[in-house]
Amino acid sequence: MRTGLRITAFTAALAATFGTAYGVGRTVEPVVAESAPAPHDTHGGTPAASEAGGDHGGHEAEAAGGLQISEKGYTLDLATPRVTAGQKAELRFTVRDADGDAVTAYQREHDKEMHLIVASRDLVTYRHLHPTRAADGTWSTPVDLPSAGGYRVFADFTSAGKDARNLTLGADLAASGRYEPAGLPAPDRTATTDGYQVALSGSLRPGEPGELTLRVSRDGKPVTDLQPYLGAYGHLVALRSGDLAYLHVHPNGEPGDGTTEPGPAISFTATAPSAGTYRLFLDFKHEGEVRTAAFTVRAGAAPDTQAPAPTTTTEHSDGHGH
Repeated sequence: MRTGLRITAFTAALAATFGTAYGVGRTVEPVVAESAPAPHDTHGGTPAASEAGGDHGGHEAEAAGGLQISEKGYTLDLATPRVTAGQKAELRFTVRDADGDAVTAYQREHDKEMHLIVASRDLVTYRHLHPTRAADGTWSTPVDLPSAGGYRVFADFTSAGKDARNLTLGADLAASGRYEPAGLPAPDRTATTDGYQVALSGSLRPGEPGELTLRVSRDGKPVTDLQPYLGAYGHLVALRSGDLAYLHVHPNGEPGDGTTEPGPAISFTATAPSAGTYRLFLDFKHEGEVRTAAFTVRAGAAPDTQAPAPTTTTEHSDGHGH
C-alpha cells in the first residue's frame, strides 16, 4: 500500500432471482458486526460488457468494478456456484487467462496474492477471505454462510509479468435453504462490534474524492495501539446497494511512514461512482484479532442526514483462520 491512497472500484452484477431456497458458507474466523457488509491502493475501475472487474487507477471516479466475470483477458472460473446455508463448504475457483489456462503467478498486494470478498445481496453478510492457491492455480477457502439467498464473489488480484494489472472479477454464488430477505440497515454514523465502538465522520461523494475518518474506541476510551492488518491500520470496502458496485479503499498512509498513528483515527479517501446508498465495512486489528465495523451511508447526502443501523455478520480468513 502507498501513502497516497489507491482506490479500486468494482461493480457487482444484478442479483440472480431466487425462490425460497438458497445457501451460503461462512469463513473460518468470525468477526461480528451485526449489520451488513463494507474499500485498495490506487484502484480504479474500467467497465466491460458483462459482469464487471476493475483496474486500480487513481482517485477519480471511474465505472465501478466487479460486474464482469471476464475482463482484459482474465476470467473468474467459479467451480463452486452453490453451497448450503449454515453448512461449512469449500469454495473453489480459478482465474484463467485469454488462452483458458489457469493463472499461477500473481503479485502480492497488501500482503496477499488474492483478496476474496463474499457479500450477500441484502448486504447483511460480509466475508473478507484470503484463499490458498494450489500449484495448478486452483484457489480454495472454507466458507460457512449463515443465510440462504444470493451472494456475490469478488476476486481482487494483480497478475504478474510486464503487463501486470490489478483486476476485480465478480461471479454469483447461491446459498440454498429457506430464503428470508433482510432489509438494508438504516444509515448510521456509529457501529459496535465485539465491544468496540467505531465512529464515522466525513462523507462519501459521487464523482469527487471525499475523506472518511473512522475512530475506534473501547469502553469509552480511544484505542491507540491498533495493529497493522494487510499493511495498514485499517482496510475499507464499500458496496453500493442495488447492484453491489464495489470500491476497495486503503488508508491515507501506512504504518511506519511517519504520517499515520496506530489509532484511534484511520482516514481514507474515496470517490463514489454515483449517488446512492452504500454499505461500508471497516476491518481493523487489535490484540491479535481482526474485527469488522459496518455502516450504511448515502453518497451525496450531507453528513448530518446519516442515521444509525443494525449489525452485520462478518468474517475473515486467510485460508487457515486468523
